[in-house]
Amino acid sequence: MTVRPGAEAFARDGDDVGVLLLHGFTGNPSSLRPWAESLAAAGRTVRLPRLPGHGTSVRDMARTGWPDWLAEAETTFRDLRRRCRVVAVGGLSMGGALALALAQKYGPAHNPGPLPGVDGVILVNPAVRLTDPRLGALPVLRWVLPWLPPVGNDVKRPGVKEDAYDRIPSHALHSMLRGYRTVVADLPAVSQPLLVLRSTEDHVVPASSSALILDRVTSSRADEVILRDSYHVATIDNDAGEILRRSLSFLADLAGAPPAVGVAGRTR
Repeated sequence: MTVRPGAEAFARDGDDVGVLLLHGFTGNPSSLRPWAESLAAAGRTVRLPRLPGHGTSVRDMARTGWPDWLAEAETTFRDLRRRCRVVAVGGLSMGGALALALAQKYGPAHNPGPLPGVDGVILVNPAVRLTDPRLGALPVLRWVLPWLPPVGNDVKRPGVKEDAYDRIPSHALHSMLRGYRTVVADLPAVSQPLLVLRSTEDHVVPASSSALILDRVTSSRADEVILRDSYHVATIDNDAGEILRRSLSFLADLAGAPPAVGVAGRTR
């Protein structure tokens, strides 16, 4: 198994505030690496794993599914949690759904044992709902069409491309959608502080996905920030600086620093 150049996992130790970042479906760590490196440069401890089947070949991915991706995220989270006083989990697209799954399992209501849980959640264009009506046929279609057209590289900034697969493994997509249903059903279990950053123009995930999350979580603090100059892969798009700024402020609040002016509450 050969990992694509730039698709390697990223890990750097800093202070006692940790951040776990999770990439999206058919993508790899390269789409979040600038965000991860900038958080690390600011002194935070950062982990950005490469999810199984990603960043190698699409045939590798066809042999994986939601349980594999969630297991990798959980293993990385537990290691980070042992190292840090405060830990936030975050992700782009499907990575956001995985982050929510961790917040559900390691939240106040379901924390399994003495290991502290997730302290906060940062989501960029999170995917828990897709509205393409053709997906209704996927349980049968996946046995007939093993590959579907790609969804990657939705970037507005000229000259910037996402390193995503050029097709989608149908069985992996079916597994992901089953994972989404589980996450949606348990959204009220997410009570940690939440930051959602959503692009006004996203050609992959509908705005109703973020709206569903914000409507059903029980977080006492749920901030929504609108990104007006990026498409779906906003972490490498024109609003990457805004994502970093908001993330650093959110992490400072979690760590016990004075609240950042103008960040608490929904921002549009």
